[in-house]
Amino acid sequence: MNTRSTRSTVKFFHPFTLKGQSEVLPAGDYEILVEEELLRDMNFLGYRKTATYLIVADKGKTVMREISGKDLEAVLNRDRDANHDRLNNEAALCPPEDL
Repeated sequence: MNTRSTRSTVKFFHPFTLKGQSEVLPAGDYEILVEEELLRDMNFLGYRKTATYLIVADKGKTVMREISGKDLEAVLNRDRDANHDRLNNEAALCPPEDL
């Protein structure tokens, strides 16, 4: 079986939790690892995602936490929406000065 892995980094602006876990993870940059396998019997090159991991480093330990792509997208959207709301609230509290 031919597999490949890709890594990327995501930024969380607020503490967050993963679906099915009670631990609150701090805001910050997190590495994402996506594993894929080569599709067989195809007339073109294609891969299928087999696993997505959020890599969490804490107190000298590094743990790979499996997460579905859908759940990762949901937690990133919640974080982005919370950050957008915070920025809008700050703008409302600080009206522009008259020139």
